[in-house]
Amino acid sequence: MKYNELQTNSTQSRKRVGRGISAGGGKTAGRGTKGQNSRTGKKLHATFQGGQNPIIASSPKMKGFKSHRVPAQVVYADHLNTLKGTVDNLALFEAGLIATPYHQVKVIARGECTAKISLKTQGASKSVVEALKKAGGSFERVVTPLQKSAKTAEATDK
Repeated sequence: MKYNELQTNSTQSRKRVGRGISAGGGKTAGRGTKGQNSRTGKKLHATFQGGQNPIIASSPKMKGFKSHRVPAQVVYADHLNTLKGTVDNLALFEAGLIATPYHQVKVIARGECTAKISLKTQGASKSVVEALKKAGGSFERVVTPLQKSAKTAEATDK
């Protein structure tokens, strides 16, 4: 018989310990004899070191603060010159200026904004708002649009 000709079963059932001497895993049930690990109710976390100060608690912590807030997507004012009418997150996404229409967008001044548009985003710098008004447009702060879930879309289609 060769190694590659062996008939094996990959779904071997687990050994039921603590079911008597004749079962083969009785009495101590594979836990050894005395000690903390042999007792029932032993729930020690991975960093437990027998009651001494764990190395995790004694190691220095990272300094500073890390924000979990997703930063706003940035659109520059000179990119708005190619757009017309009402410009919102969806229009900016279709123009390829932002990655997703469902995150916060802020318009920042760079170059000249000469387009007469109605900008409806989550933020814009003061200089952009002034440039829009000077060009005959307007700015309105709106909430970030929510992505429609697939479940509600399926329910409305039926």
